[in-house]
Amino acid sequence: MASPCSSSTTASTETPSVLFVTLGCAKNEVDTDRMRALLLADGFAEAADAAEADVAIVNTCSFLASATEESVEATLELAEQAAGGVRACPIVMCGCVPSRYGDALATELPEVAAFVRAEDEDGIAGVVRDVLGMPSAAAQASPAGTLRTIEGASAFVKISEGCDRFCTFCAIPYIRGRYHSRPADEVVSEVKALMAGGVREVVLIGQDTGIWGSDLGDGQTLASLLRLVAEAVRPYHGWVRVLYLQPEGMTDELIATIRDVDEVLPYIDIPIQHCSERVLKAMGRSGSPDEFRALFSRLRTEIPGMVLRSTGMAGFPGETDEEADELYDFIAEQEFDYCSVFAYSREEGTRAAAMEGQVDEDVKLERTQRLVDLTEQLGFAATASHVGERVRVIIDGVEEGEDGPELIGHAWFQAPDSDGAVHIAAGEAAVGDIVTVDLVDSFCYEMVGEIVEEGEGDRHERG
Repeated sequence: MASPCSSSTTASTETPSVLFVTLGCAKNEVDTDRMRALLLADGFAEAADAAEADVAIVNTCSFLASATEESVEATLELAEQAAGGVRACPIVMCGCVPSRYGDALATELPEVAAFVRAEDEDGIAGVVRDVLGMPSAAAQASPAGTLRTIEGASAFVKISEGCDRFCTFCAIPYIRGRYHSRPADEVVSEVKALMAGGVREVVLIGQDTGIWGSDLGDGQTLASLLRLVAEAVRPYHGWVRVLYLQPEGMTDELIATIRDVDEVLPYIDIPIQHCSERVLKAMGRSGSPDEFRALFSRLRTEIPGMVLRSTGMAGFPGETDEEADELYDFIAEQEFDYCSVFAYSREEGTRAAAMEGQVDEDVKLERTQRLVDLTEQLGFAATASHVGERVRVIIDGVEEGEDGPELIGHAWFQAPDSDGAVHIAAGEAAVGDIVTVDLVDSFCYEMVGEIVEEGEGDRHERG
């Protein structure tokens, strides 16, 4: 398919450069990083912006209709820049949008030179060479494991792909396929390489991390994987965090591992979506207010001082005013440290899209905003509760503040790219350093810290 501009000039370029644009969640960031590593290994360079790029790769998200729209808009914006003479820059669209909509995209988006489904991204170098009119490289075996180019203190590590839950509101199983775990040796090998490269925190992610290993046999579980990963980060005094757990995945073994293994942070992310038993059943999920209360009470009892993150959805088809109030009251009662809130999105091809009782947009937005206001109030209070603590902080970068440069880092209770940060106005430290900090103030989800001499802190220092 024709690109939005001529690519003839790039065929003779000694080192063609690639612009990477990533949309969506942390799992897409990992996929982009793998494609980046494959292309760099094949002799390409990375471009900082469209003006320098010979080709652009847009890794798309299609979890929600709004995410699909954002992905298409970003692609068209690049096409407009190219058509405006910024540079001959054909576009390759990857990830969830091509996986979801397939061949129909060629007609809908003639501005795109090539489409690559998520399962085909390991062949990205060949696709880019084709688009640029470059000769094919020597045949290579399919790469094992996951190639990474991470430069920074934290890295997301995918431990699984796909999903078997088939929640009625979600298209992920149709986009990413059935659930399959990555082998433990691949995960551990990747973690060791990341730590050797300067990473100090690995964040394990997947669509449903709690059931990792269930398809591998030999009694492998997420808890057993966490212990292996903890061994890999221990020589570096590193941290291990796990996201996207489901209530059913909180086994005795997993709870004990989070509690007893120092490298594994007591930060638990459990999306409930709702608390009404009727709404959950309509969502294709399980649970009830009493079951969730019992689980969260047990976690708080067995893992003192833990941080709890969750997710709520407003305006699911058929949700009544009383059920919306029930969710509001449950979140207020549980006082989650962090809670993301989404308005239900009517996704094409999902069972919920065909349900009766679709909630009016105005009502959905009102319910969503009400929950957002509540969760911000609770989150700000939870953040402020850490003032006065002495904790370990991983330094992520340096930014220019109002009074000069300041170090930016995060503590154990702040997930990278999700929660707030710790701002340190003075001190000598480099990216990747783990420093001891007194937390002296907070604002919204952000904290202000002061570096102190190394010393013993509370158990959550984990380092």
